[in-house]
Amino acid sequence: MEKFHIEGQEFVPEVYFDPDKDVLTISGASYHEYTDEFFDPIFAWLEDYLTSPGRNVTFNFDMNYFNTASSKCFYDMLEMMEDYVESGQGKVIVNWKFQQDDIDMEESGKDFVESINLDFRLIPYE
Repeated sequence: MEKFHIEGQEFVPEVYFDPDKDVLTISGASYHEYTDEFFDPIFAWLEDYLTSPGRNVTFNFDMNYFNTASSKCFYDMLEMMEDYVESGQGKVIVNWKFQQDDIDMEESGKDFVESINLDFRLIPYE
């Protein structure tokens, strides 16, 4: 399976999924106009990736801003991961990184913790 990479831009997050290392990273900001079109290939890659059992996935989120539409897509990705774990296929650790003084990103992470049954780690940084 090939690595998946989208270079980040002002409204678009950087996406770097490395299937060989089982590390998936999304970082930056996500508030573009065509959210569904942007995330469709990401969902397709992730769906294919999760067909392989026995993965120990690290899913890193390091966002500084995202809109409601992007939040829904993140939730859907996490739900896919949750299904993978609950089916006994593999393990997933979610690292939700946020700037220490960014209360909104911290609260968003806490909201996901309450909604998704995964090994979820809230990681503040300066």
